[in-house]
Amino acid sequence: MIIAVDFDGTIVEHQYPKIGNEIPFAIETLKKLQEDQHRLILWSVREGHLLEEAIEFCRERGLEFYAANKDFPEEHGKGRGYSRKLKADLFIDDRNLGGLPDWGVVYQMIKNGSYRCGGFENVTTSKPKSKRTSKKKNIFIRIGEAIDNHNGDY
Repeated sequence: MIIAVDFDGTIVEHQYPKIGNEIPFAIETLKKLQEDQHRLILWSVREGHLLEEAIEFCRERGLEFYAANKDFPEEHGKGRGYSRKLKADLFIDDRNLGGLPDWGVVYQMIKNGSYRCGGFENVTTSKPKSKRTSKKKNIFIRIGEAIDNHNGDY
């Protein structure tokens, strides 16, 4: 699965443009997700020097991202038709509905697939969903739903 991860407020506390203190277990959880064969993309408002600082902060702690603010490392990020909109399966961000839960909860939700519970999956459409699209959900909404549906029982 491709997972886009925000930096400020998600991996580190908000201190933009400075780098805040690391949020407990953020780096360890992301490294564990990589061990589980997920591809991580750093997805941040940071650009240029500020983005490089964030990448280096993570690298010093043993976390290497597949790409930063783009779908593939070789993307140029310029020219006609370029969009910074990522093609990720999940987005982990502190500004999702309900805020960012503890990183242990995030890991369990991804590992167990509980980010897919409730909400839009119960809506039927005239067009059958493919196996690929039925799995693809947005973690912005799903984290809050899972917490509500499971009452924090992880």
